[in-house]
Amino acid sequence: MPHVLIAADAEWLIDDVRSALEGPDTTFAICRTGQAVTVAATQQAPDLAILDLQIGNMGGMAVCITLRLDESGGRLPHIRVLMLLDRVADLFLARRAEAEGWLIKPLDSLRLRRAATTIMGGGTIYEGLPADTPAVPPADTPADTPAVPPADAEAESPRGDEVSAG
Repeated sequence: MPHVLIAADAEWLIDDVRSALEGPDTTFAICRTGQAVTVAATQQAPDLAILDLQIGNMGGMAVCITLRLDESGGRLPHIRVLMLLDRVADLFLARRAEAEGWLIKPLDSLRLRRAATTIMGGGTIYEGLPADTPAVPPADTPADTPAVPPADAEAESPRGDEVSAG
């Protein structure tokens, strides 16, 4: 029976996630604050934690990093995380937080169910990254170093003009 932890403070988002994943064997823990996630995970480790980027007092990035720190300190088992991002620009932070996957809002039930099933099955899903880009930067990359696209890749300037990344 899968146990899913949802961390969000928007009632509509909680309802959307529950509707997409609800089943006869699925149980849910709902956390409306970031600090409540560790407590809930300690009481019953979830098969999947779905973290909204915007959770009132402690965002999804900070929650994911806290889960990883608690895991490395032996206080929690590894918890698979699906982050719900607001925009493509949030990918950099999601990568650094070491989430198993993320989706960019707006959500739909099919994408959400597929992502949850994939991650609970041991896979990953990284929406918004090219297929050949590693989700987690190499360990020898300093934390403040932005990911650099390949030299032959093209980037878009803030005005929308195409510029060469090389």
